[in-house]
Amino acid sequence: MSTTETIRIHIRRLSRGRPFTTSRFAAHGSRAAVDRALSRIVQEGEIERLSRGVFVRPRTNRFVGVVLPGVTEIVRTIAKNNGETVQVHGAEAARRFGLSTQAPMTPVFHTSASSRSLRIGNTTVRLIHTSNRRRLQFAGEPAGLAIAALWYLGSENTTPETVAQIESAIGPEEFGKLRSANLPAWMTNMLGSMVEATRG
Repeated sequence: MSTTETIRIHIRRLSRGRPFTTSRFAAHGSRAAVDRALSRIVQEGEIERLSRGVFVRPRTNRFVGVVLPGVTEIVRTIAKNNGETVQVHGAEAARRFGLSTQAPMTPVFHTSASSRSLRIGNTTVRLIHTSNRRRLQFAGEPAGLAIAALWYLGSENTTPETVAQIESAIGPEEFGKLRSANLPAWMTNMLGSMVEATRG
């Protein structure tokens, strides 16, 4: 059986809408052979290329047609493949919690790896290296999103109301994770004050 046919069979077992990388097929042939096979399957329309080395078996919605994964899911797939940790930029995190209307014009993520730009479809994504591992705690989880938002807002713009809004959004279990993280003193104090106020 050819490399293309072997990979095609494997792809048809994958869930639709979930991005995957070239490395998934490393056992089925040389890198050049795998690349050629995937390019052929893309041309046939069975999969779509999302970014360099990243593909998806498209999912179809009867109302909107083809539904592709979001930028965040694609970036996390790339990060997992590279063995790096990525976290949504604090401005976007704060926006998701309704704490800010500001958001980067270009999607930005903090990464444990080198700074670089990625092309995903027609979108350019920036990855910014951070050596501060505390910023990347619980990456991809609600508690991690809260850390990113708080770091972006800073001590001067974080109030008890801010913390209450975050707690309501992420729930008690994730809020417990947030409190257990290795945080700057001002964050720890603010979160602790909220708990004491609730008990009182």
